[in-house]
Parts: sequence; structure tokens; C-alpha cells
Amino acid sequence: MSRMLLIVYATTIFLTASLLFVVQPMFAKMVLPLLGGSPAVWNTCLVFYQAALLAGYLYAHATTSWLGVRRQAALHVGLVLLPLLLLPIGIPSGWTPPAAASPIPWLLALLAVAVGLPFFVVSTTSPLLQKWFAGTGHPSAGDPYFLYAASNLGSMLGLLGYPVLLEPRLRLAEQSRLWSGGYLLLLVFTLACAVLLWRSPVPALADPSRERLTGLAARRRLRWVLLALVPSSLMLSVTTFISADVEAIPLLWVIPLAIYLLTFVLVFARRPLVPHALVVRVLPIALLALVVVLVKRANQPLLLIMGLHLGAFFVAAMVCHGELARDRPPPAHLTEFYLWLSVGGVLGGVFNALVAPLVFDSVAEYPLTVVLACLLAPGARGGGRGQVVRDVALPVVTGGVTAGLIVGTEWAGPAAAPVGSLLALVVPAMLCFGFSRRPLRFGLGIGAILLAGTLSTGEQGRVVATRRSFFGVNRVTLDATRGLHLLIHGSTLHGAQSLDPARRREPLGYYDPSGPIGQVFEALGDLPSVALVGLGAGALACYARPRDEWDFYEIDPLVESIARDPRYFTYLRDCLPDARVVLGDARLSLARAGRRYDLIVLDAYSSDAIPVHLLTREALQMYLDRLAPVGVLAFHISNQHLDLEPVLADLARDAGLAALIRGDDVTPAERARGKLASRWAVMARRPDDLGSLVTDARWAPPRAPAGGRVWTDDFSSVLGVLRWR
Repeated sequence: MSRMLLIVYATTIFLTASLLFVVQPMFAKMVLPLLGGSPAVWNTCLVFYQAALLAGYLYAHATTSWLGVRRQAALHVGLVLLPLLLLPIGIPSGWTPPAAASPIPWLLALLAVAVGLPFFVVSTTSPLLQKWFAGTGHPSAGDPYFLYAASNLGSMLGLLGYPVLLEPRLRLAEQSRLWSGGYLLLLVFTLACAVLLWRSPVPALADPSRERLTGLAARRRLRWVLLALVPSSLMLSVTTFISADVEAIPLLWVIPLAIYLLTFVLVFARRPLVPHALVVRVLPIALLALVVVLVKRANQPLLLIMGLHLGAFFVAAMVCHGELARDRPPPAHLTEFYLWLSVGGVLGGVFNALVAPLVFDSVAEYPLTVVLACLLAPGARGGGRGQVVRDVALPVVTGGVTAGLIVGTEWAGPAAAPVGSLLALVVPAMLCFGFSRRPLRFGLGIGAILLAGTLSTGEQGRVVATRRSFFGVNRVTLDATRGLHLLIHGSTLHGAQSLDPARRREPLGYYDPSGPIGQVFEALGDLPSVALVGLGAGALACYARPRDEWDFYEIDPLVESIARDPRYFTYLRDCLPDARVVLGDARLSLARAGRRYDLIVLDAYSSDAIPVHLLTREALQMYLDRLAPVGVLAFHISNQHLDLEPVLADLARDAGLAALIRGDDVTPAERARGKLASRWAVMARRPDDLGSLVTDARWAPPRAPAGGRVWTDDFSSVLGVLRWR
């Protein structure tokens, strides 16, 4: 009986966790096309999920405290029936995000309506079953925390199984129906757990929830909250970094979250596989390496940099969660313990997704949480006034040394840059490593290096303006050497303009007249009506004639404000002052457009990531509906990490369109004047509509896909097009 009881409870918790963490990327992918494919969609969804999890833990704690586990089980069986009214999960009709306002309130409301009740009910199950298990009289009931490891193992498998098994094989509608079947199975197992609880003998203490509890110190609760907050915030920061540089897709969302859950599995296991003392010793090394990368703003080689971010996050989460595991209370306080952990997780999510975009112009939450992780690490504290003074003074000196080395290196010029920039970070990092046994001193030292690092201009020039919105961080930098203003989103250059008055009307960057898109405008000639999806700095406006009616479609209002600010860019003012900029997701806005265009240019990016929902069968059909009979589609597919040529080949073949692709290389002289290498594709209903491009040897049909499946709104998977090297 004891063995069966343990198997049923462990299986139910495992199933619960799997369902909980399959629905998260599944529904986020459903809503992603409505919000331009922004990485912030996942972070906002995570905040909602964490808040729902907190509500679930609060319900578990309150109801078991008031009713006792046996009566509470009857209540919960009834609650589990309610989500059956809302299945299968999907986006209700009529939900359209606001065009000019922040979409965060809209997205949170959609989540509450569409997935709130099922997620809440599933989120309550794991802490409740652990509490029920503690009341069964099972030999292991005295320490049910090992079931938390089973829960997180199920969560990991659910997360990793989604992008690897479900997403590449099933449409979203099929995924939703499969999830509904899993929920029905959970209902059966939950009822079985309740029956086993009711049939088990009442323990000697009558009911663990009725024990006379000793109070928990407020300071201890606060420490639980902070130790849970740090990994939650770091997880979202790492997710934003990866998603912005590659693509906002479930595969890359789930990796940091899976690591986050793995740390819980490891630290709450009956026999921890990784010694806590070891990760505590590794923490300073991992975080100092991360600090060097953050100060250098390095993002290449991607796999190495990504591995460093994920590795540092793993070590920091192991330390924080390990401290929580070491300080876990008796089972009588189990639900309250999980409640405070959930509070910390929510606060970390709210800080990153809701507060930070309003308070900071840059992604400052990442380094701030790194500093907090250092301050919370175990180590020597106190020691008298002299020690405290040194804990503050030595980091100040380290920050001063870092600032001096950075300024000195940049003053010395490019010749000293390779060695100087290395010394400017390695020397302070070595000094700071000596502080690692005292958390306050080490944390302040890390903070001093990060603060001094803001003095570095970096490879992309001196920052002259920074703007942040739901869709990311846009920076305008001054490249004094080449005399250019650059528009950078995340880590990717999105526009450039010369400061030379004689060259102000010259499109630069990816839009250079000698590049593929310049040739498109030359070959097609008269284009009185053009739609341009993605504004950037507005360089394409300078291909227009004074009386042309061109429309820009831009999802981020801050991009328009930067493009229209003459302190930074003047393409729109000088070349097309009456250009209409339509705010909102381009697919939704274009679908409502009451006109047809001679050319539609698809040039939408979020950092280096191209929104997948702009490259689906349904999107292409909508473009064709808005295209003149002899019109042309142009796709900008320059990308470091995704090979989109087979995707376009599939789309063109599926729609029966003529398609050509051209990429160009850039000479050092061209780069010096502001040109960037780019890759473009064009499509039309007939080859003749492409004009002289058809006979140009530089343009070739897209590479034939190897058994590719056409992307649709209901199915897309980037696993097959990722450039792994």
C-alpha cells in the first residue's frame, strides 16, 4: 500500500508539472504573432504565470490551514472540475492589442481570460499533494520535500519536450487538444490521491495542519523571498538576451527556465548530486567572467557567450536555491515555505518585465540582480566597524582603478585597444576575486566594475541616446571615426546615417544603393505606392520621389520618435516628410489597409531576430491581397543565426510565386563609408514582374528545401533552420 501510494502521488505531481510547463510556451506562442514576435511577450507571460502560481500556493496554504488536508481534498476535487468548461485552450475571438499604448495590460488580461483558470488549478496541485502526502502516515511523510524534486523534473521534461517533440510535429490546435487530454488524466489521478488520503490512517498528530506551529522569524521569511527573487530575475534577463539575439521562440525560452527548474531538482533531491560548497566556491569565478562579458557588450561567438550566460545563471541559481533547501522548515510549514518562494519568484518577474522597462533606459536589471546574488551568497559577514569600512572602501578603489584603465585605454587610441581593454577588466576582476569570501565586499566590487564599465564606448561608438519600451532597448550611438549616427536595437545595428551634410540623403547600412535593395528600387523603377514593414532610421525613404505615397508600418512608437528626431536622423524629414507611419503589428495593420501597393518591403526585426509570424503561409497570402497585380514583395533576411532561404523557398513554391535571392559582400572601403552586407529575397506572381533582376546573375532562385514543411500560423519550428555553428 505504501509503495502504491508513493507511486500515485509522485506520478500525479509529475503529470501536474508537465502540464504546467507545456501550457506556458504553448500559449505564449499562440499570442506571439499578435505582438510582433517581441521577446518581452515571454517575459510578460512568465510574470502572469508566476502570479498565478503565487495565487495557487496561497490557496493551498490557506485552505489546508483552515480545513485540514482531508476536508481540503474534497474542496480541491471540486475545483479541478471547473477548467473543463474552458478547454481546449485558445485565444478568444475579438482580442486585438492596442496600437500606440503599452500592450502589457492587454496581454495580462488575455492571459487571465484564456488560460488563467486552468493554469491556477494546475499550479495548486503540487504543493497540495505534498501537504496531503504529509498527512497520509507514509514512512516518508515526515520530509515530503523530495516530491518537489519530482515536480521540477516533470516541469523540465514538459518544457524540453515542447520544442523538441510537440512544436516540430503538431499544430497549435492539436497541441491544445493534447493538453486537454492530459488534464483529464490529471483529474483522474487527483481523485485517486484524494481517495488514498481519505483511506489512510490518521497520523498520531491527527493532521499535520493542526499542529501547534512555532513562529517563523520575519527575517527568515525575507531571506527566502530574496533567495527566490534573484534566480527568477536572472532567468528572465538571460532569456531576453538569448531571444533578442536569435529569435523569440519556445526553444530558446525554455532553456533558461529548464535550468532554473533543474537547480530545484538538484538541491531538493534526497541525495544532492552537486555539493553546495562546490557551487559556492565556483560562484565568484562564474560571475566575474559574466561581468567581463557584460562590460565588453560581447555577443560573439554566440554559442560561447550564450553558454557563459547560462553557466553563470546555473551557478547563481544553484547557490540561491541551495541556501533555500538548507533552510527549509518542517512539513508543518511546507505550504507557507512554498508561498514565500512564490512571492520571491513573482517579485523577480515583476521587477524585470514590468518595473525595469519603466525605470531603466537600459537592461540594468541584469547587473543589479548579479550584484544582489553576490550579496546573498554565504560567507563572512560583520566583523566590526573596521571590516565594514573596508567592505565599502576597497570596492570604491576597485571601481576607480577600472574607470582609470578604461578611460586611459580609450585615450591612448586604437593601437592600445586590444591589450588595454583586456587589462582594464582583468586587473579589476583579479582584485575583486580577492573579496569573494566577504559577500558585501564582493557584491560592491562587482557593482563598482559594472558601473565603471559604462564609461566604455564599445565597438559601436559612444551612446548619445537610449530609449526602452516593451519591444526592447534602442540606442543611438556616435561613430566618430566614420562620422555616422547608428541605430542599435539590442546588439544589432538597424540603421546608419552620415553626419556629412552632403551625404544626409544617402541610404546607408543594409540599404546602400549598391546593395540588393538598392538594385530592387532601380530595377522596378516607378513605385508610387510602397509599404515598408519596419521603420528603423528611415533610410528607405530616400528612394522615394516627392509625390510618392509610401507607408511605414512600425510596431514600436519609440522607433518612430527616434527616426523623426533631427538630432539623430533626418531621412524622413529630408526625403519623405509626409510619410505616414502606421503604428501596431504590421500584419494586423496591413490587413486593414484600404489600398494596394506596388512594392511591399518586409524589414521587421527585433534585434537580430525576424518575427516568425511574418513568414507564414497566411502572412504571405495577406501580402498578396495587398499587392498590386504586377507588384513585388521584398524580404530582408540578413541574419546571423537563422538560415531563412529554405523557408522562403517553401513559401514561394506553396504559393506558386517566382522568387530570387541575392546576398552581397562588403569591402573594407564600403564598410568605412557605412555600408553593411545584406541578404534580400524578392517574390512576384510572374517572373516578368521582377524586371531586370531575372537576367542578373547576382540573383538566383532560393535553395530548394530538403523536405521542408511550409510555416503556417499554426505551425513553425526553427530547429531545422538554426545555424548551429
